[in-house]
Amino acid sequence: MEKLHRQVYTTEFRQQAVELITRNGLSIAEAARRLAISPKTLLNWVRRAKSGDLPDDGDGQHRHVVTEQEAELARLRRENAELRMERDILKKSAAYFASESLRGTR
Repeated sequence: MEKLHRQVYTTEFRQQAVELITRNGLSIAEAARRLAISPKTLLNWVRRAKSGDLPDDGDGQHRHVVTEQEAELARLRRENAELRMERDILKKSAAYFASESLRGTR
């Protein structure tokens, strides 16, 4: 199994994410969903911003910096997977109820 790179967000992205909550009044859950990041990560950023210690771009290790396009792509892929799962559940339930209605007519 391939090891996933830990995502490192730019300082500007972190500051804008925190501003969604502090200035725009969004909840942490809603802002995290819109940005396709973990609510826990966003909560940590908000707490650090309030204490004046918002983390910088990383600690010099070789990590992948996530661009806005990559974050959006990840969010869309997660949404696509969720929609496929919902579709499959609906297909199975439709087949189940169709078979039940056929049994009831005999």
